[in-house]
Amino acid sequence: MSRAFDRFVRLHRQESPLLLPNAWDCASATALAAAGFPAIGTTSLGVAAAAGLPDGAAATAGTTLELARRLGDGPFLLTVDAESGFSDDPAQVALLARRLHEAGAVGINLEDGRPDGTLAPAALHAAKIAAVKHAVPGLFVNARTDTHWLGQQRERTAARLARYTRAGADGVFVPGLSDPAGIAALTASLTVPLNVLHTPGGPSLTDLARLGVSRVSLGSLLYRRALAAAVTTATGLRDGHHPAAAPAAALTYAQVQALATRRAGTPG
Repeated sequence: MSRAFDRFVRLHRQESPLLLPNAWDCASATALAAAGFPAIGTTSLGVAAAAGLPDGAAATAGTTLELARRLGDGPFLLTVDAESGFSDDPAQVALLARRLHEAGAVGINLEDGRPDGTLAPAALHAAKIAAVKHAVPGLFVNARTDTHWLGQQRERTAARLARYTRAGADGVFVPGLSDPAGIAALTASLTVPLNVLHTPGGPSLTDLARLGVSRVSLGSLLYRRALAAAVTTATGLRDGHHPAAAPAAALTYAQVQALATRRAGTPG
């Protein structure tokens, strides 16, 4: 294993959870690193939307790889949100993972949610994880299950994560899980670090540390807030108002998806 991999693993073993901000381009990643964040993730929504493409539809494999090549030699540890691996062929997912690692990524996030709101078979997702770890042992695989995010098979969350762990996942991710009792029950059953998504109004980093959480991702939050702030500033100046000092509320995930996929002459 590389020293970068070892450093990334250690960040998941601190007293406080690793707070992972998610960037969408070189400037946002560099700014976050300059602010003192040792590890930066990418946001699949931000990367897709910036390219005018939908998130979660396996449309941004090339864009994601190109961004990784631009960020891979940065002064931070890079982990890449690769949706579901952009393929249902484990060999193709492993090939992408190898290319991301060669670009400088130390981690990859692979999700089992599908664009139609269903979950991929656990066996298929486990096969992708196993293929990636076989091809690139030094890449930290964060196996994401969307049972809570999509509201599907929540009672199967622990079983899915156990299967992904047996396949070789280095960590697991359950976006949408914010209930303290549910988090505590899950961490008690895990043998690898648990990653949750930051939830406004949810448990604090201190609370999550007590619950056994190792990593907290910001997901698309920064990108959505950046969009909202840009629009608020521009419209405020246009309308003769001084731009508000307070940050604008973040756009929703659905609003960004609609913006990214809107075409001239198409309502929405």
